[in-house]
Amino acid sequence: MNLSYSVVLSVLCLLIYFFAWKRASRNDYTISLILLMLGGIVLRLYTAADLYLHPWDERYHALVAKHLMSHPLLPTLYEHPVLPFDYTSWTSNHVWVHKQPLPLWTMAISMSVFGVNELALRLPSVVLSTIGIGLTFFIASYIFSKKLAWLAAFFFSINGLIIELSAGRVATDHPDIFFMFFIELAIVFSILFVQKQRNAFNLLAGLSIGAAILSKWLPALIVLPVWLLIVLDSKRFTHKAIAIQLSVILVTILLVALPWQLYIYQYFPAEAAWEASFNIKHITTVLDERTGSFWYFLDQIRINYGELIYLPLIWFIWKYFKDSQNKKYLALLIWICIPLIFFSLAKTKMQAYILFISPALFIITAAFFFEIKEWDVPQNKKWLKTAILLLLIALPVRYCIERVKPFDMTNRNPDWAQDLKSFKNNKSPQGVLFNYPRPIEAMFYTQLTVYPDLPDHHTLKQLTERGYTIFINDNGKLPADIQQMGNLNIVKLRE
Repeated sequence: MNLSYSVVLSVLCLLIYFFAWKRASRNDYTISLILLMLGGIVLRLYTAADLYLHPWDERYHALVAKHLMSHPLLPTLYEHPVLPFDYTSWTSNHVWVHKQPLPLWTMAISMSVFGVNELALRLPSVVLSTIGIGLTFFIASYIFSKKLAWLAAFFFSINGLIIELSAGRVATDHPDIFFMFFIELAIVFSILFVQKQRNAFNLLAGLSIGAAILSKWLPALIVLPVWLLIVLDSKRFTHKAIAIQLSVILVTILLVALPWQLYIYQYFPAEAAWEASFNIKHITTVLDERTGSFWYFLDQIRINYGELIYLPLIWFIWKYFKDSQNKKYLALLIWICIPLIFFSLAKTKMQAYILFISPALFIITAAFFFEIKEWDVPQNKKWLKTAILLLLIALPVRYCIERVKPFDMTNRNPDWAQDLKSFKNNKSPQGVLFNYPRPIEAMFYTQLTVYPDLPDHHTLKQLTERGYTIFINDNGKLPADIQQMGNLNIVKLRE
């Protein structure tokens, strides 16, 4: 990456966040929030500008989304498999129901509009995670104050993990961004429901929970106890009215989320049943070597949200027990603690599994900041108070810089990606490329069916007889009998 772009990014973000702070200090929260969102989208777009697909999850999501452009109800990984495949292998099968469809559909729509490229693929996550800054401000304003909400929104704006997930750089990427967004949106609609007392907002809350399920499955139901506490706290509804409105939410969730589950069981029963069992195995079995101790997530949050995150957590639990009738505080604790406990008990662990608790963590961290700021401490202890206040801001900022990597000179347009994009035979009818180590990326950038290994002489002969155009990537280790075969196209792609 050109150093000049990094300098421009750094100066631009410093100016944006400085003026956002200045506006907030004058209680002009509307303009200040717009500036926070502007700074957030600048950071996200910069990070999302990698001109290649990232390994692990994003490449699979990208390829399936590309295929959904042509047939939205048939999610496929290998669009036209020419070799036998194992339908239980989510990294090499044909019909792909490994993830819920909403993020993939949205990415497919984005690429239909803006073209099949990396930025179009990531744009929905960039936009949704930027809107999340405003949603966090709204929720925090309802529970506390606009001043505190501004700081919570700032933490959301600069959070390194959210930015990297929006850019597809780390595992679980776009589905987790969608999941967090719709959970936040459901809570916002829940608040609007009690404020405006309009049934439409309750319906929208149910739609949002259903959308969250279609993004990352049943942990979206964490919104239900939060909704109930918000409604009870308002003291505007009878028990009968609450029961009716809760029924409306549940029916809405079913109407949104259930049809897709029934559809895949009807048309892809083997794949759907396997993936359902695979989801359960996340709880009981270590999958893909992604594991950790019971304390994995409690340890991970210090990395993702700043090493002092434990102080706000402990303080807020203590604050709730001092005021145990405060249902808003309890809603925040449930939002944080139930997912933490559930995913800590599960055997398979990845850092973004609890991403959807991030807004609540930002809110309690902001609350702790202003609590410390108001403390009257002895003169000889003021340095400690100042140090805590500075670190609560500086540690998340440092982590943002580490994740965005503005001064990292790593090539963001690698040779292998350039080769695939310019591969002159990428639209060959019935084309198959063998012996290429990035098959998923190659299928995204070309129209070929691609395999990482080299089949035997007999298989190659059969495929050519069936009319396939065969390409073999020459990695310098091709057997002599393969090199001497006719009707093969030997290519050399950088890896």
